[in-house]
Amino acid sequence: MKVKFDCKKFFEDLDGFLDEKTRRYVVAAASSATEYGGATLVAKAAGISRSVIYNGQKELKAIKDVSIPIHSTVKQRKKGAGPKWAIDKDPGLLKDLNSLIQPYVHGDPESPLRWTSRSLRHLATELGTMGHQISHVSVGKLLESIGYTLQSNKKSHEGGNSHDRDGQFKHINQCVTAFQDEDLPVISVDAKKKELVGNFKNAGREYHPMGMPPEVEVYDFVNENGKATPYGIYDITANEGFVNVSISPDTAAFAVDSIRRWWKVMGMPRYGEARALLINADGGGSNGSHNKLWKVELQKMANDYDMSIYVSHFPPGTSKWNKIEHKMFAFISMNWRGKPLQTTEIIVKLIANTKSKGGLSIKAELSKKMYKTGVKITDDKMGELNILYNDFHPEWNYVIMPQKTASNV
Repeated sequence: MKVKFDCKKFFEDLDGFLDEKTRRYVVAAASSATEYGGATLVAKAAGISRSVIYNGQKELKAIKDVSIPIHSTVKQRKKGAGPKWAIDKDPGLLKDLNSLIQPYVHGDPESPLRWTSRSLRHLATELGTMGHQISHVSVGKLLESIGYTLQSNKKSHEGGNSHDRDGQFKHINQCVTAFQDEDLPVISVDAKKKELVGNFKNAGREYHPMGMPPEVEVYDFVNENGKATPYGIYDITANEGFVNVSISPDTAAFAVDSIRRWWKVMGMPRYGEARALLINADGGGSNGSHNKLWKVELQKMANDYDMSIYVSHFPPGTSKWNKIEHKMFAFISMNWRGKPLQTTEIIVKLIANTKSKGGLSIKAELSKKMYKTGVKITDDKMGELNILYNDFHPEWNYVIMPQKTASNV
């Protein structure tokens, strides 16, 4: 037997008897008990927005998940008088959670969104072995508070699935941690995609007077201004970046010169007499693992600064795992969206003015030097390098040490 229920009258009768939180729970429960379209029906009847209902449903689910009983006699706490957050009671929790996640961090190069491939229950279990008492629900809340979300699989082609890919991620993480423990510089490097210089359309929107959008060229053809290549260096520890902008081809010489400029402008003042540098780089391009000129130019830098340069490459097809992509390049793209990149000077200014809520700061310079393409490196030249390859995937992991010549002995 069907019972007729007047939803609107139900909420009218309760009007004035429910506080804000209880009302939120009531509409959430009513919506859940209603067939398809319940949120819309209840929202109209109660005179509220559907977002209030969705928030109430989330709160009810969270309360049930952590087994908190609800009684009519429970007093409502004042703002700020709730139970202490897990990291307040356990200061080492956040650090240990990050240590579990970092080797597995994924990211979209054009988005600051990050996510983790490890399940909440597995993380909670591993944290338990480290001495932390925390449920998988609380792990999820903690991850959300620091910018992570747990996402399902999505079929997409990223390139090859290299053998020992996860092993290389762990190796990179171990190297980064070891360098940071010794207060030594760790940088993530890469060339951002080339940008047309001129009055061309740039993806994205920004506010302008109504009906007065900026007018740009109809066709995006390369003109006399060419294309600009921003080569970036991201200091992982300091959350600082440096970008060298050039219209020259993106060669290994340009890449290493950009690193040199970072060292002079930002690295040396911060790290002083450091005699070791760790570089995280993609597996291809101007800083690729098989690029001979890249290694030759790094050898010159190692000699000039009497510095051992450690390099760890990301496996093929995993460039988006590189920190610089979602820690720096993503915010640059967001900062100049909708703005025509009319000159290289404008590009430099837009990059230098890029900020993030996490405290990111960037310095940018314009390089007018032109670099030759097609430079051939002989096997004899490679044989002269003072390079030591790691036992684990030597093609990805190696250190270039200063050559002991008369000038640096």
